[in-house]
Amino acid sequence: MTYSIVARDPDTGAMGVAVQSHYFATGRVVTWAEAGVGAVATQSFVEVGYGPRGLEAMRAGATAPIALERLLAEDPMPAVRQVAMLDAGGQVAVHTGARCIAMAGHRTDEQVSAQANMMARATVWEAMVAAYRASAAPDLAGRLLDALDAAEAEGGDIRGRQSAALLVVDGERSDRPWEHRLVDLRVDDHPQPLAELRRLLECDRAVRLMARTLDRVRSLGRLDGASPEVAEALAALETAQRALGENREPTFWAAVVLAGAGRLDEARSRLREAAAGNPGWVELLTRLPAAGLIPRDDELLGRLLGDGA
Repeated sequence: MTYSIVARDPDTGAMGVAVQSHYFATGRVVTWAEAGVGAVATQSFVEVGYGPRGLEAMRAGATAPIALERLLAEDPMPAVRQVAMLDAGGQVAVHTGARCIAMAGHRTDEQVSAQANMMARATVWEAMVAAYRASAAPDLAGRLLDALDAAEAEGGDIRGRQSAALLVVDGERSDRPWEHRLVDLRVDDHPQPLAELRRLLECDRAVRLMARTLDRVRSLGRLDGASPEVAEALAALETAQRALGENREPTFWAAVVLAGAGRLDEARSRLREAAAGNPGWVELLTRLPAAGLIPRDDELLGRLLGDGA
């Protein structure tokens, strides 16, 4: 009922798992990963415990093959399970039980494993690994999505499609693993889950770009309106705005950056642009001084809010 892929980027150490299924909210059961530890996909009459317990075993030092072997030995129903594991060293292990519903199978290659069951055709898992290897995407998340698209092109789940998920972590082991999740996205119910997952990935990239940009701007303190740092920040926020479409948050923060740089006419224009779709952005601006995000300057605030902003 599901196809998935686990993989590690040998250049960055990032690890990821991606899935698509005709199953509601597949991401809450199939996809598991922890930075510097490993990644797991558990599916086919899902025993969710393979995810957290597999990561626990790899965190304690077991390789992916050993962790999977141990858990299969404890499972009273291994014949109906399909599980793939990947450890931080790039070793992969996969199991497709003999009673998984056809078409079912898997394909492994160096630091990658694709697995599927209840497929329209038995070409899915081979196509996934081939697409992953051939992908020109700039990062692991993009390559994983290319593999999912290849599975769908081969017919995908014989029942159709409903949900998808993408989880990518970096290679740095930490006692704060939540800080090392690079991508964590789910589409729980959608007629075209893979297209929606790609859209969400673009939104995620835009939001992260916006956050990084604002962090850099805040670290600069007082801004020079003609400085290259301001120009770079505005360009990054414009890139984020193109990706986010009708969500005008990058435009709002561009207004704040321009105001901080003394470019008030441009700041008012950006604020009006943001507020045209949602007047709440104007009210938000008035709350920023109390949060320390812009100076407590009534004259400046009045000038920003003037002229019908």
